Amino acid sequence: MEQLLGKKKESVVRMFRSPTLETVKMVERIIDDFSGEFRKTALWERLPRKVMWSTYLEILNYLVEINKIVVSEDGVISYIWNPELVKRVRFRKSY
Repeated sequence: MEQLLGKKKESVVRMFRSPTLETVKMVERIIDDFSGEFRKTALWERLPRKVMWSTYLEILNYLVEINKIVVSEDGVISYIWNPELVKRVRFRKSY
């Protein structure tokens, strides 16, 4: 019985792979470069290396959750992260 459960667990783990940090950064750079120009599929086709569609969607969901991108009503993806603003807020003097 344990072997059966073990095999089942392994197949579930393989099905839900997490993207690597390198892949997340690559997708984020492409979105930043083409911000406001394309929808999901068009951006996916412009990636410098192949990424599985499901992995790509997982990355997009992650970037939306952490407020780095937004998806408009018509599906266009825009990069909204502003690192300069974050630096100014982080290093401002408190009174």
